Amino acid sequence: MPETLTIDALQKWLHRFASEITREADWLTELDSAIGDADHGTNMVRGTAAVVTKLDGGMTGTVQELLKAVGMTLVSTVGGASGSLYGTFFIEMARNSPSDAQLNGSELESALHAGVNGIIARGHATVGDKTMIDALEPAVTALSESLADGQQLQCSIAAAAAAATTGRDSTKPLVARKGRASYLGERSAGHIDPGAASAAILLATLAASIGEGTP
Repeated sequence: MPETLTIDALQKWLHRFASEITREADWLTELDSAIGDADHGTNMVRGTAAVVTKLDGGMTGTVQELLKAVGMTLVSTVGGASGSLYGTFFIEMARNSPSDAQLNGSELESALHAGVNGIIARGHATVGDKTMIDALEPAVTALSESLADGQQLQCSIAAAAAAATTGRDSTKPLVARKGRASYLGERSAGHIDPGAASAAILLATLAASIGEGTP
C-alpha cells in the first residue's frame, strides 16, 4: 500500500466524499432537523458538488494548492456555519502542507492537526460540546498514535476513521454547548450531531480511498 497520498489520491478522496455526502444527504438533514436548521445535508451537497466541479475542471500543481482551492470553494458555496468551518479546515490543512505533489504520513498528520485547530480557533468548541470536533479531534489523535506506533499509513487512516465514527456516536447523549443546537439545552440530548456525522464521513472516505491501494 502507498505510504504517501498523491494529488490523484486526494482527488479520489474528495470525489468519494462528495458521493457519500450526496448518498447520506437525507440522513444529515434529518439529524439537523432535530437540533439545527434542517439544512446540513443540502448545504454539504451543494458545497461538495462545487468541489467536484472544480476538480473536474482540471486541478494540477501541489497538495497545498489543491487543498486551498477546496477550502475556498467550500467557504463560498456551503451555507451556514458549516461552510466557514469546513473551509477553514481545508485552508489550514493547505497552509500546513508541502508545496509538493504528495503527502507522507507525518505531513498528513500535521495538516490534519492544523485543520482541526483551525476549526477550534474559529468555533471555540472542544470535545464534549456536541460538534464536529467530537469526531475530528479523536480521529487526528488516533492517526498520530498509530503512526507513532509504526503502523502503515493505510492502517493509521483506518484507525482515524474508526475514531471519528466513535466520536460521532458519542455526541448522541450529549447536551450541546455550541452552535444552533445549544439553544435547545437539554432537548439537544438524544440526537447525533450532524456536523460530527459529516466529519465522520470525511474520514471514512479518506480511509476507503487509500484502502483501494491505488493513488
